[in-house]
Amino acid sequence: MAKKKSAPVSRSGRFASGPSADVARFSESISFDWRLWKHDIQGSKAHAAMLRRIGILTARELAAIHRGLDAIASEIEAGKFQWKLELEDVHMNIEAELTRREPAGAKLHTGRSRNDQIALDIRLWLREQCDCLSREVRDLQRSLARLGERSRGVVIPGYTHLQRGQPVLFAHHLLAYVEMLDRDLGRIADTRERMNVCPLGSGALAGSTLPLDREFTAKLLGFVDRNGRPRLSQNSMDGVSDRDFALEFCGAAALLAIHLSRLAEDVILWASSEFGFIKIADAYTTGSSLMPQKKNPDVAELTRGKTGRVIGSWVSLATLLKGLPMTYNRDLQEDKERLFDATDTVRACVTLMAAMMDHTQVCPKACAAAASDPLLLATDLADYLVKKGVPFRQAHHAVGKLVACAEQYGRPLDQLSLDEFKAIEPAFGPDVLGMFDLTAAMNRKQIVGSPGPAQVARQLKRLVR
Repeated sequence: MAKKKSAPVSRSGRFASGPSADVARFSESISFDWRLWKHDIQGSKAHAAMLRRIGILTARELAAIHRGLDAIASEIEAGKFQWKLELEDVHMNIEAELTRREPAGAKLHTGRSRNDQIALDIRLWLREQCDCLSREVRDLQRSLARLGERSRGVVIPGYTHLQRGQPVLFAHHLLAYVEMLDRDLGRIADTRERMNVCPLGSGALAGSTLPLDREFTAKLLGFVDRNGRPRLSQNSMDGVSDRDFALEFCGAAALLAIHLSRLAEDVILWASSEFGFIKIADAYTTGSSLMPQKKNPDVAELTRGKTGRVIGSWVSLATLLKGLPMTYNRDLQEDKERLFDATDTVRACVTLMAAMMDHTQVCPKACAAAASDPLLLATDLADYLVKKGVPFRQAHHAVGKLVACAEQYGRPLDQLSLDEFKAIEPAFGPDVLGMFDLTAAMNRKQIVGSPGPAQVARQLKRLVR
């Protein structure tokens, strides 16, 4: 008797035939979700161990499943595994091949659905990505601090509206980005904490009648709180449809990218001939196909450009989720490409920006020339008058008149005479001309968070190791 041909593994007995070729091409996800293979196998091994624990699998069957999954993992890692489009996704490709090799593999899907399986895989993958990204962000912080340490004592103008405002240490400017990145690290950690909940056991949407030991599986996969207690999704419908953690990560990645873009903009300005504050190593710049003198800060420019891409992934994922009814809908297949791209892009930007900062040198002469502008100390003159008992608004007005006079006379502010100072505000004394000593001015900045040398040194010491 001829052996009856079995239906494709990914189709149930409900269907007389498989999908048409164009539908298969349209609906497949293996072209991008294959990268979840390691986490799919990790989840399957834990699920199999749980099935053995509750008596669904024998010890021999569990060993066979683990042996088969390990062999498949080795082949994937070596690039020898053949992914099949007709099997749709990473789950069915691995399960079908496991079942072909080990008959016990047919029992592996007991008590689970691809719905809770993919919810698990993405959490496992993204948890790992959060850890990697956090390390990379800390590396960027250290790169910024090292550049600050190499430029210790270098003063530049601090800007508002891209107009010179007050003098700051170059390192202080860099440390502003370290603060931004600290907040990014906090958001990544928050996202990781909220995503670290095990959805396996939610089934397709309504759990299972089998006595699944969800706590056991969660512990095996590291879904535990600080005290080692398992963390489980508490609603099976939400367990399979929740992608808040993915959207939250993309939001954190978008804000991180915005911070990188702002840093990139500063780098681009500083490297320009008009500023000339820094020189970027040749390895992190490019030339022009026409103009032989050009040295373009492409790493910074691309980082600035790719920020829109990361923001776009967040918007795309938010739009995807906004109108979905409970529970799992095939629309959710679209989450992975957005999540993958946002993650890959922001990680690449962080890594390259750190490397570029490690290969950037400050140009002290150009910085000193810009910082020598006496107008940068106009606010210090107002503070000087306040210490003499002059109300701040009156002091502010007096210094403004001094600036206007200097412009009218065509002289720098520090070249006005004491009589000219006193003609505008009698509270000015002989010591006022000493206010234009830049080193003394920087040393007067002593409050927490200020750009004074002592404060900046304290921050650098914390970061440079």
